[in-house]
Amino acid sequence: MRYQNSNQERRRFLKLLAGAGAISLMPTSLPSRAQTRAKVVIVGNGAAGISLANRLIQHLSADQISLVGARQRHLYQPGQTLVASGLWKASQVLSTTEQWLPAGIKWHQQNANAFLPEQQQVVLEDGTKLSYDVLVVAMGAQLNYTLIEGMDERLIGQHGIGSVYPGPEGALATDTAFKHFMNKGEGKAIFTLSNTPIKCAGAPLKMTFTSLARLEQTGRRQAFDVNFTTPFKDRLFSIPVYNDFVMKRFGEQGVDISDEKTLIGIDVASKKARFAIGAKETTIEEEYDYIHVVPPMSAPDVVKRSDLVWGQGPHKDEWMAADQYTLQHPKFPNVFGIGDVTGIPLSKTAASVKKQVPVIEANILSFLNDKPLEANFNGYTSCPLITGFGKAMLVEFGYGGKLLPSFPFISPTEETWMAWVMKEQMLLPAYQAMLDGKI
Repeated sequence: MRYQNSNQERRRFLKLLAGAGAISLMPTSLPSRAQTRAKVVIVGNGAAGISLANRLIQHLSADQISLVGARQRHLYQPGQTLVASGLWKASQVLSTTEQWLPAGIKWHQQNANAFLPEQQQVVLEDGTKLSYDVLVVAMGAQLNYTLIEGMDERLIGQHGIGSVYPGPEGALATDTAFKHFMNKGEGKAIFTLSNTPIKCAGAPLKMTFTSLARLEQTGRRQAFDVNFTTPFKDRLFSIPVYNDFVMKRFGEQGVDISDEKTLIGIDVASKKARFAIGAKETTIEEEYDYIHVVPPMSAPDVVKRSDLVWGQGPHKDEWMAADQYTLQHPKFPNVFGIGDVTGIPLSKTAASVKKQVPVIEANILSFLNDKPLEANFNGYTSCPLITGFGKAMLVEFGYGGKLLPSFPFISPTEETWMAWVMKEQMLLPAYQAMLDGKI
């Protein structure tokens, strides 16, 4: 496949993208303000919680909406791979929570300590109990680094350890650790994948591809041993067409793929990683000079110890229960889940949040008006899969692995400069428009 980056292509793309962007940023047609005094409590002040608050304020009075969450900073998480790859500054993914909040809503600047859905209450860290008519849980995913023996989030950037997930500081430390690895002129790098659902499932692959590009730029690629370990059999990505592409490309780039291996421990003193093999109890140790760690993930503990967690099925005791289409809790009809916290087949990207917010908005209004919930989430997720510097694939799909391309001028199965520009330049403004409730 020949990668093109001509001036003619660039001009054509920007013209088409400008037109598509103008359409996508137009305000959505919304129903009139709801005739209700119901109180809505949103727990979680990340992308999902803020976006929903900015949409609900168009239907409810400000004093009807409460937002719960202690985080003062807002993180543009899709940009963390660019920070960890040495392409962005950490400041580019940072803003404040306050600047995105609609005027007048009550922001409780502390976290939830317990959910009491039978009493329709949320207990805050200081013991305050918030009553609600509708609860939305938007708490994101919990990074369980300590389930890997010897691993701690504070180790990122030291002892050859990288991990893109914790935030801009972790991403920057990952970049520093990889630079130290490159400066050695040779060595072994291991990129891992968790055996749990993870947010942005493409991030481990992006980090591998950008790292390969950096090694190739040194002119000494052959001096570096690059490994990718997956807990699954013949699977690096859930959608077959993209899985086949990555498997083939890794083979072409000399990446050693190890199947059915799960990272379970790290000895930082000796720079050794311990892996469980398959479903057996056998383990092996491997030395590394650099290792990119993808931690096991779950819903936050406060969700897992509540009645909101799944009590059966593949997400039992780990993720919040929610109908995969309406996002309504199966036991408590006035409770909804959105984003990474939910145990549904697909949901853990910012693009999924963008599609879920209007679904929950519509279903909350239907619920408050005693009408059937007719808005459905189709599983849409998007992952601009960086495959090198200046090229990417715009991966978009939904439930059942169905491809759901948004732009007719971008092939969903080919590497293009256009998809790279989407990731590197265009997605942040679209994300900010989502936070503002405009798309």
